[in-house]
Amino acid sequence: MSQDAPRRTRLAAARQARTDRPEVAAAYEQTRLRYELAETVRLRREELGWSQRQLAERAGMSQPGVARFEAGGTTPTLPLLERLAEALGLTLTVTLGSAQRRSA
Repeated sequence: MSQDAPRRTRLAAARQARTDRPEVAAAYEQTRLRYELAETVRLRREELGWSQRQLAERAGMSQPGVARFEAGGTTPTLPLLERLAEALGLTLTVTLGSAQRRSA
């Protein structure tokens, strides 16, 4: 048995717990969404050739606020997402759906 086997077993158990416990699944989904939003903003900012400071000025934020957002360290509000989308020339689209559809 390789040294990585116990680690893989723990990882598999963690993944299973994520789907077995609703509170874990909800926390995982919230974290996943924050990181996806952060990545979208960072990639677009880099595509435009802007620094975090330039984005902050255009979105009415501080540079540290942009850095925290891009690190996935904050749960953004809709007004913040609207300001970021407008500053980046993006469209903010919110889709609501059933939890069953999301996890499938």
